Amino acid sequence: MTLIVGLTGGIASGKSTVSNMLKEMNITIIDADIESRLAVQKGEPAYFKIIAEFGEEVILADGEIDRPKLGSIIFHQEEKRQLLNQIVHPEVRRRMKAKIDQSMHAQEEVIVLDIPLLFESKLTYMVDKTILVYVDKDTQLKRLMDRNNLSVQDAQARIHSQMPLSEKVSLADAVINNNGTREDTKKQLMNVLAEWGIQME
Repeated sequence: MTLIVGLTGGIASGKSTVSNMLKEMNITIIDADIESRLAVQKGEPAYFKIIAEFGEEVILADGEIDRPKLGSIIFHQEEKRQLLNQIVHPEVRRRMKAKIDQSMHAQEEVIVLDIPLLFESKLTYMVDKTILVYVDKDTQLKRLMDRNNLSVQDAQARIHSQMPLSEKVSLADAVINNNGTREDTKKQLMNVLAEWGIQME
């Protein structure tokens, strides 16, 4: 029986750190961000739908989608953003589902779906258990400013565009507090997996 785990967090909460720890344990990670990039590549079904809806101006010279250009359009227009999501999200789910089926067929013990907007996009139906990587507000703000070289205002704007981490805590099956050291975070991760009957080396 394969256990499907949904891994989520907030911007600069350390989700990638936990994802990399799982990769080091040879656990299959299916990353929603990677799948969404692949879903809009030249020749994919979503690629043609995007051009049909947004026009030729969102195409680069090499024929690929101009992601920054598309981003600037949807950032300022809510209805365009919803339209893009309606095109891309079903394709991302389809791609993720195909990879889940592949891993289940290979009888892997555990698969992790790395989905930043797991709760916001109501994708918990795809998983058996959820892990939230949590940090407090001050730590999140400082890490984001340091990582992306942002001002306080810019960093806060990005954080406020997501559901607060504090609200996600009650929705998750397990919470990993990532305010401390990497070792501390790894210990918590191992404890969660052990609780769910997954023994890693």
